[in-house]
Amino acid sequence: MDIKLFDSAIAQIAEEKGISLAKVMETIEMAIAAAYKKDYGKKGQIIKASFSPKTGEIKFWQIKIVVDEEMIYSEEELEKMKDSFFPVEQTGKYVPDRFKEDEEVKKGKKVRFNPEKHIMLKEAKKTNSKIKAGEELETALDTKKDYGRIAAQTAKQVIMQRIREAEKESVFNEYKSKEGEIISGIVQRVEGRNVFLDIGKTLGLLPREEQVQGEFYRPGQRLKVYVLKVEENPRGSMVFLSRAYPKIISKLFELEVPEVSSGQVQIKSIAREAGSRSKVAVAAEAERVDPIGSCVGQKGTRVMAVINELGGEKIDIVEYSPDPEKYIANSLSPAKVLEIKIMPKNKALAIVPEDQLSLAIGKDGQNVRLAAKLTGWKIDVRAPETQDIEETEDIPSSGQPLEEEKEETKESEVKKSESSEDAPKERKEIKKKKTKKTNKKI
Repeated sequence: MDIKLFDSAIAQIAEEKGISLAKVMETIEMAIAAAYKKDYGKKGQIIKASFSPKTGEIKFWQIKIVVDEEMIYSEEELEKMKDSFFPVEQTGKYVPDRFKEDEEVKKGKKVRFNPEKHIMLKEAKKTNSKIKAGEELETALDTKKDYGRIAAQTAKQVIMQRIREAEKESVFNEYKSKEGEIISGIVQRVEGRNVFLDIGKTLGLLPREEQVQGEFYRPGQRLKVYVLKVEENPRGSMVFLSRAYPKIISKLFELEVPEVSSGQVQIKSIAREAGSRSKVAVAAEAERVDPIGSCVGQKGTRVMAVINELGGEKIDIVEYSPDPEKYIANSLSPAKVLEIKIMPKNKALAIVPEDQLSLAIGKDGQNVRLAAKLTGWKIDVRAPETQDIEETEDIPSSGQPLEEEKEETKESEVKKSESSEDAPKERKEIKKKKTKKTNKKI
């Protein structure tokens, strides 16, 4: 065997699969130990192998766990355990009953003694006087070079399985560390309402509820997506992506605005209706830094880069303030606010000029709704005239009580009705007089 070629092959596998070299070496040693046990070992034995890729030398050991009498089930305990096990006809094995399983078995304190796997403490001390119960005793085995076809096949299966498991673990750890970050992906396929993106070592899932309404996805399209969460399942790691999550805006600003990524400008809050409009509250953490100007950029280049990435979604950048009145006034931008009145129960009344009322409310109430989400206040927008009318609604127009006014109005209504009843009679009399005059002339 050419050791140099073997060593380079191991390094290539580690690089291609994204696995550490130590993990690949551990897998190879486990495979060699499995092959040795298949041809030369006994059932229940724990075989350990050591392989040096530089020299090609292989060594084998048998591992035995040191136990004392307290760590072994007695015959009486084993007889009791038989009652808590029921046979399974399909496998021929005994499966423990969940309700009768011994508590000590769950904790792993006691074991069933197997001479191929365990060794008593007295016997172990003959080999190593300092060994203690619970430790492992290694016994060197003769090195074998000839292995059968079945042993070689077993070693191959162990290597393939362990490398697949290590690869899954590597992918999971890599994308788990990217949770809450933005990554770039290419749309690979669209299945029903779900979109699958190629994000490097695995596929990411963009479910319908995390898609932007009105966006269309086609194979080969490159997108920036937000990593929501990573879950592990039997088939591998599942990476859930989002285009509608509000924090994707803050991450895009971190990419486009150096002041945000360095911490000089901080994004305090985001309110978003994906695909339509968003509001972002920013504050300067350093002196002489304009938070809005730095996010907008020269001629709006920075904010336009974010808008283009989000498919033309409108973004309002407002200045954050610890003063709730000023913050609420800023949040209603681009409308101008005359006054903010703080009301009980986390409510606020915003008074705006009449010509700014529709702008403050927005189309279908969108502007004031986003402002409420951004600030966390329930905002009511009014014009100055309506506010004055509401304040004077409870005050009577004259100095008389309201009941007297009602009585006067009733009397006037009665008089009007009476006059209206007499009107037809008068008209009839006038008509009669006119007809008499015409007859005389004839």
